Amino acid sequence: MKILITGGAGFIGSAVIRHIIRNTKDTVINVDKLTYAGNLESLSDVDFDERYNFELVDICDRNELDRIFTKYQPDAVMHLAAESHVDRSIDGPAAFIETNVVGTYNLLEASRMYWNTLTGDEKAGFRFHHISTDEVYGDLEDTDDLFKENTAYAPSSPYSASKASSDHLVRAWLRTYGIPTIITNCSNNYGPYHFPEKLIPLVILNALDGKALPVYGDGMQIRDWLFVEDHARALYTVVTKGKIGETYNIGGHNEKTNIEVVRTICNLLEELVPTKPIGVTNYQDLITYVTDRPGHDVRYAIDATKIANELGWIPEETFDSGIRRTVEWYLDNKKWWSRVLDGSYSMERLGKKD
Repeated sequence: MKILITGGAGFIGSAVIRHIIRNTKDTVINVDKLTYAGNLESLSDVDFDERYNFELVDICDRNELDRIFTKYQPDAVMHLAAESHVDRSIDGPAAFIETNVVGTYNLLEASRMYWNTLTGDEKAGFRFHHISTDEVYGDLEDTDDLFKENTAYAPSSPYSASKASSDHLVRAWLRTYGIPTIITNCSNNYGPYHFPEKLIPLVILNALDGKALPVYGDGMQIRDWLFVEDHARALYTVVTKGKIGETYNIGGHNEKTNIEVVRTICNLLEELVPTKPIGVTNYQDLITYVTDRPGHDVRYAIDATKIANELGWIPEETFDSGIRRTVEWYLDNKKWWSRVLDGSYSMERLGKKD
């Protein structure tokens, strides 16, 4: 297969590309505009492969998308390009509407026009796989409840509202135009190459530097944590085996409160980096509770029964094994995250209500 992957220089997208190049015979076309969160160094292990191609293109540029479809003639699209950080969406929602909504529209239209030129098996085999988030479902108030594929949408932030909008566009393009689409909604990803504004890498790097470990509110918000390499396997399974028109929820079966996650990282660092920064006795002493995020959802949790039963995917990593692998990766890859931090992001807090 030739798979066009948008956002392939991002955290999840790069994991998908590494998985495909290492484990399949497929060809990848990575389409990314390289925003602050896009990093081609995350693909340094595979970018020499002749089956890997990179195009520096914004998905809002329709002419460039048309050129790429004509040039590469892909068999499938995996759409991961998105503005994704909730706090940034609070500070500047316009970019989220532009990329996540308008960009998805442009990509759908470019895909549809290309799909309409295909015939026979090529047309029948084409897939448009839209990668979304569990945040479109909003809050889970019942502690025993789980997000299912038919859970009603109730987004809380500009980010989740923009992703919900893009999900609706994808379903509408299937219903109206017949373009073969599939949607996946995933829980919180973590793992190697994660941009340091997100909770887990932020805590790791702040602790190593002796800085405060900010925890929103009381830290009791619950997330289902999914190791990014497990997610990459799931996404490839869906694009190759998933049924047109279906939605698949992808979760790690690892519900943890935010404060549990932070304390787990601190305990791992006590073991792996016992020599602490000057002035730090215990890493947990750095934990600092800060004013909660506006509109902060309390709990997310995915029911991943459907993808397990229908496509045979289950996560391989437990949270304990995955978080250890993640911490060890950051300790072993200072060059990667140091170069990220040398750029535009200075690990400041975003998303505070004015």
